[in-house]
Amino acid sequence: MEKCWCIPPKADAEFVFRMEDVLELYRLPYDPRYPVVCMDEASKQLIGEVRIPLPVAEGQPVRYDSEYERLGVCNQFMFVEPLRGWRKVFVRERRTMIDWAFCIREILDVHYPDAEKVRLVLDNLNTHTGASLYEAFSPTEARHLLSRLEIHYTPKHGSWLNMAEIEIGVMNGQCLDRRIPEQQIISEEVGAWEQQRNKDEAKIRWTFTVSDARVKLVKIYPSIKI
Repeated sequence: MEKCWCIPPKADAEFVFRMEDVLELYRLPYDPRYPVVCMDEASKQLIGEVRIPLPVAEGQPVRYDSEYERLGVCNQFMFVEPLRGWRKVFVRERRTMIDWAFCIREILDVHYPDAEKVRLVLDNLNTHTGASLYEAFSPTEARHLLSRLEIHYTPKHGSWLNMAEIEIGVMNGQCLDRRIPEQQIISEEVGAWEQQRNKDEAKIRWTFTVSDARVKLVKIYPSIKI
């Protein structure tokens, strides 16, 4: 099996720079004027049954046929504010620059209208840039939206630093861990899950710090050359 890594195998100053930037951000106390919001996205295969599953019987769970039908893919854009215990999930047919831009506008205008700046943590996927806002909106509106964002990119191969990835894992385990044939069903179920999670104010407690990184990940820190 091919081996993959999520922490550099050797010293990497770029990784360290972006990692410490995100970790320092996570240390900040809750401030509604400058909320820290993590964003990530994931795709979900739409899968239909070829044969009707056998219903529950005494001593037997529901039984599904091993054969299934692929019906396309939909995308989920996850935004989560860990310290507040709030999240918003957008379910879309595609994951283009335009799709991402409209999600950003709703986050800023609808969900954070009173925030001075939203501190946004996300990966450096090619659609996750200010250019997407200029693709979707007028220059004036795009510039205005960008003025309300403070973007912090996780390092390449550093998705574990994005708390939105944790929340996607929770959503998949609690809500999407079965065959679902239609995007509309996913939208409805994710909406119900989101509403309950927000009602519970389910937070994410992040404990890994810069100090921890400088000890446990010392091998990825460059040696000082004088």
